[in-house]
Amino acid sequence: MFIAEEGVFDPEEMLNLYDSVGWEGYTSDVDKLCRGLVNSHLVITARDGSGKLLGLARTVSDDEHICYVQDVVVNPANHRQGVGRTLVEHLMRRYSHCRFFLLSTDHESSPEGKRNHAFYRSLGFLSYEEKRWPASDCQGTAPTCAM
Repeated sequence: MFIAEEGVFDPEEMLNLYDSVGWEGYTSDVDKLCRGLVNSHLVITARDGSGKLLGLARTVSDDEHICYVQDVVVNPANHRQGVGRTLVEHLMRRYSHCRFFLLSTDHESSPEGKRNHAFYRSLGFLSYEEKRWPASDCQGTAPTCAM
């Protein structure tokens, strides 16, 4: 698996990836999806040796204080193979200098949310209820994470 920063996006490839996880809010306008990716702070992809797209992650960030992980998308055919973990860990290293490292996901009460929460907890993320961000905790503790 190869992780790389990308700035040019093939609409069909992006449509296939986002469609594979049922994210209709993105797939209803693939040109808008690609513009959103281009305008993101960073987009990293995971590809296999043949160049096939396995997944991607993107951020919105000022690259100083905050990094918000907007999307972590892995084709279900590649779930449970370390693709998502590799993408998120790459971002955590890349933005380790930021005071806040945040993402959002489905509520834990949904089946998808339950899986997502378990995955993100395994990477050290805490839910908002678990992490209250006291002022003393905001100095140099990157990544500070929430779901």
